[in-house]
Amino acid sequence: MTNSEQQDLLVFERRESAVRSYCRAFPKMFDRAVNATIYGADGKEYTDFLAGCASLNYGHNDPDMKQALVDFISRDGIAHGLDMHTNAKRDFLETFHEKILAPRNMDYRMMFTGPTGANAVEAGLKLARKVTGRTNVISFTNGFHGMTLGALATTGNAGKRGGAGMELSGVHRAPFDGYFGDNVDTAEQLDILLSDSSAGIDAPAAILVEAVQGEGGLNVASKEWMQKMQAIAKKHGALFIVDDIQAGCGRTGTFFSFEEMGIEPDIITMAKSLSGMGLPFAVTLFKPELDIWKPGEHNGTFRGNNHAFITAKVAIDKFWSDDQFQAEIQEKSDYLEQRLQSIADKYGFGLKGRGMMMGIDCEDGDAASDICEHAFENDVIVETSGSDDEIVKILAPLTIEKETFAKGLDVIETAFDCTLVDKNQRSAAE
Repeated sequence: MTNSEQQDLLVFERRESAVRSYCRAFPKMFDRAVNATIYGADGKEYTDFLAGCASLNYGHNDPDMKQALVDFISRDGIAHGLDMHTNAKRDFLETFHEKILAPRNMDYRMMFTGPTGANAVEAGLKLARKVTGRTNVISFTNGFHGMTLGALATTGNAGKRGGAGMELSGVHRAPFDGYFGDNVDTAEQLDILLSDSSAGIDAPAAILVEAVQGEGGLNVASKEWMQKMQAIAKKHGALFIVDDIQAGCGRTGTFFSFEEMGIEPDIITMAKSLSGMGLPFAVTLFKPELDIWKPGEHNGTFRGNNHAFITAKVAIDKFWSDDQFQAEIQEKSDYLEQRLQSIADKYGFGLKGRGMMMGIDCEDGDAASDICEHAFENDVIVETSGSDDEIVKILAPLTIEKETFAKGLDVIETAFDCTLVDKNQRSAAE
């Protein structure tokens, strides 16, 4: 790192809160980015296997989205309009219905919440409680749903929950699919508990679940388990909520992570890549009969980002008007699985995740962190996930060029080899 870079980074050390995190793993001044490549202020290129934690599924600065946004701003398009009617909002609503919902035979109302995924989850939880008149929510081990208090109560990670500074209540934590191994049906367990009036679990307003737990370690729920959970929710008078914030917008191969599971959630939360360009944008989708909100009963100053409406419409038109993009995701997913499986097999590790959100379980958080550090030293940005940060997690843009993808995975493979060989040699010496 040059003296100039060190001086630049000192500004953040002096002026920005200690709560910052990603910049600690990637101590670099970044300047611009195109698709899957981020450029440092010094011009150095880095391959992005983080993609804004799946907020950049379509890569950095897609040219069509960028041009549409520039044109909108240049003509003084409405940037902030609360929840008033705008052309940008109308066009997005129509496009989302025509190209996402209608082809999938889905009928949902769309609620524009505050701009983060946590806002969408908060709205979903509040609506479920309002509709059912109940307060208890079932969420799952290793689940992650946001950092505001209601969403944080449903989040499993102790470190994240510890930041609340107060008791987090109104939630019963149930074991996720496979939590006790393949031979234990955790859905059946939950049904038994909810059916027993002496089990001590209040009747739930909602069951909240991710089809793939992104932050929790890339744990994958099976089709059968998700179907059982939906049936359990219905049986016990609860609403079934699927958090599709990280796993949605094509990340698992289809637009929604649960499309091929034969389920119809009552509520779906979305954010991250919904804007298409990394702009703040979140929504809560729910079945029309659940729309019992009173005007202004749940709102926020920055609900419905008009700039995001513009880019989100372009993203849907460009990538979801036909099946071509989905086929490309499948091809890249197959390649990613093959490459990661080869690395995992070499060290006796397990492969986790689905689609273009996969990773390798290193069984050791320190080893996984060392691998990511080695990758960054060799120009690839990649992060860990899991309860102990034991998963090396690949979240490359879905639009990544094949050559860039291959070279980046070469770096990951070398990082495993160098880190684990060195670690084993040190252990042997000790």
